[in-house]
Amino acid sequence: MKKQGFPEVLDENTEILILGSLPGDVSIREHQYYAHPGNDFWRLVGSIIGENLQDMSYQDRLDTLKRHKIGLWDVFKAGEREGSGDAKIKDEEINQFSMLKDKAPNLKLVLFNGKKSGEYEPILRAMGYKTKVLPSSSGANRRILKSRKSEWEAALKH
Repeated sequence: MKKQGFPEVLDENTEILILGSLPGDVSIREHQYYAHPGNDFWRLVGSIIGENLQDMSYQDRLDTLKRHKIGLWDVFKAGEREGSGDAKIKDEEINQFSMLKDKAPNLKLVLFNGKKSGEYEPILRAMGYKTKVLPSSSGANRRILKSRKSEWEAALKH
């Protein structure tokens, strides 16, 4: 089944961009990044930036990230996938990262949320950005909770 990604969430003040792979089924249904309650993204990032993101409305979450100069997007514009697992993504269409220079001229750091999005790290590094592949915020990654948080914290506090 063909799945469509979401528009980028960034502006001219964005300094850090977090790239996922492709929204999962719950996110697509809710029209929200990281909408699955089992994904730790909002708790993880919120605890690092000192904001209670998970208790905010979705728009307030996005506005708060922007205030902290953090943007969101996905590596893929679209792709075929049954279910929500990254390993099942095929026939993917990559987003047009060339627009970042114009839309986010202050962008310095691109973080990849998990291995699948991280496969595209060389593209963004070649564009001149500092990059880092982080452990996925997926609930399936909770077994490495402590090290995951410290890696995300180190990256976001650059």
